[in-house]
Amino acid sequence: MISERIINIINEQINREFYSGYLYLSISAYFREIGLFGFAHRTREQAAEEMEHGMKLFSFIIDRDGKVELKQISTPKFEMGSPTEIYQKIYEHEKSITNAIMDVAKYAEEECDRTTLSFIDWYINEQVEEERNALEIIKRLKMFGEDKASLFLIDEELGKYSRS
Repeated sequence: MISERIINIINEQINREFYSGYLYLSISAYFREIGLFGFAHRTREQAAEEMEHGMKLFSFIIDRDGKVELKQISTPKFEMGSPTEIYQKIYEHEKSITNAIMDVAKYAEEECDRTTLSFIDWYINEQVEEERNALEIIKRLKMFGEDKASLFLIDEELGKYSRS
């Protein structure tokens, strides 16, 4: 049996994952609007991945005979700027998601809930990848600059990204 405390924190994480999906969609729309179609593609793919993460958590609660409580998803409050500024904000957002996932792990440890702990390990590893991906893009943007030729090349590369 899964505790109410664990159910509640996972329900909060479902909301965070869906919010992340909305956030990435809003960023994707912005990139598309300014003509950075590769950046738009990459962030749209990221949005779909975040929604999948939320659905995994959703299924986990159901599989453990818990009650899913979907909460309102806030409108992303994200001031758009240069691609470097946006990816810096993405990186900060991903670090906040990592901290939230670590809280789930901490509560599972406190309750000796090995099932949840085992399940949440996947998310911990996933967050290492999420933060690394954002940092790699930031490094490229900082290294090559945001002149049109550099942005074009980075945009082309990001347009080839596939989650599979």
